[in-house]
Amino acid sequence: MNPNPESVGRLRGELFAALAGFSALAEVSTLAADIRRCLPDLLPADGLDAARLISALNDRLTAKVIELVVARHRLPPTGWCWLAFGSEGRGEQTLFTDQDNGLVFNASSEEEGEALRELFLPFAQSVNAALAEAGFSLCAGGIMAGNPACCLSLQEWRGRFIDWVRRPDPAALLNASIFFDLRPLYGDFSLGERLSQQMLVLTQDTPAFLHLMSANALQVDVPLNFRGEVAAGDGDVLDLKKYGTRLFVDAARILALASGSGAVDTVARLRQAGPVTGLSALEVAALETAFRQLLRLRIEHQLAMLERGAELLQPLRPAVLNDMDRAILREALKQARRLQYRLKLNYSL
Repeated sequence: MNPNPESVGRLRGELFAALAGFSALAEVSTLAADIRRCLPDLLPADGLDAARLISALNDRLTAKVIELVVARHRLPPTGWCWLAFGSEGRGEQTLFTDQDNGLVFNASSEEEGEALRELFLPFAQSVNAALAEAGFSLCAGGIMAGNPACCLSLQEWRGRFIDWVRRPDPAALLNASIFFDLRPLYGDFSLGERLSQQMLVLTQDTPAFLHLMSANALQVDVPLNFRGEVAAGDGDVLDLKKYGTRLFVDAARILALASGSGAVDTVARLRQAGPVTGLSALEVAALETAFRQLLRLRIEHQLAMLERGAELLQPLRPAVLNDMDRAILREALKQARRLQYRLKLNYSL
């Protein structure tokens, strides 16, 4: 991920121009394949910058797909917004990504909400299908706008959040880790922004929920042994998402919700919530560097798997890293351990 800046700029320009210019759904799969083919020559060396570029390209493609599908459907004359969740919502996507999306719309009553949902669902399902054709896998958990459970009025979404926050169970905590990374992507952005604000008010008013979220996040142990060395799992491999970047993502989300920060991406959450929740500026800077490095290692590993024609979700074998990257991985995980310790202090865990 260290290409020539001039050629990178030209290639980026060509891809974004192609994304703005295509006008038929039949072209989507070819364009998405072109983007994936160009990524190894396009990504910057910094892991977070690379993830943001991947996310920006995916955003443009998704928005264009929605625009083209809208033209094929007669949608009701009410405000609506396509929502991005999870890594897409945070703008932290890597080379492998499935769909995590939803739809929010205006409705004046429960009855109207049910009627409008029946009109929006065929449209949303068409978008999900077109994105799947473009290489964005359907979400195995059904977190897609074409699922009736994710195609809701503003009041229905608010009711769903209230249930999760005030009557939390394991499923609610899992949902919070996905749905609370919410970003409006297409349509009436004010609907998505209102939903985000309502979510923040709910979580700030319910510290017990954040306590449970913290306890849940701390169930994932940092993979370091008693000597402070990287402890790979079975087969001497390490899932850099579950036992790497996710450690930062989960903790930053909790700190942001506790402080009332409306930031969605992990670094912005750490920067905004850190000083309010007990982290010094130096600690925040160290955490940001660690997160960027873990994203870099994840994406470089995926690029290596792509070149070999292997499964992109294949875990990393730390032993294959060079000495410098092994040291970086170790030190980044030590930062994750410090971040988890902050959660323990804040919530007496």
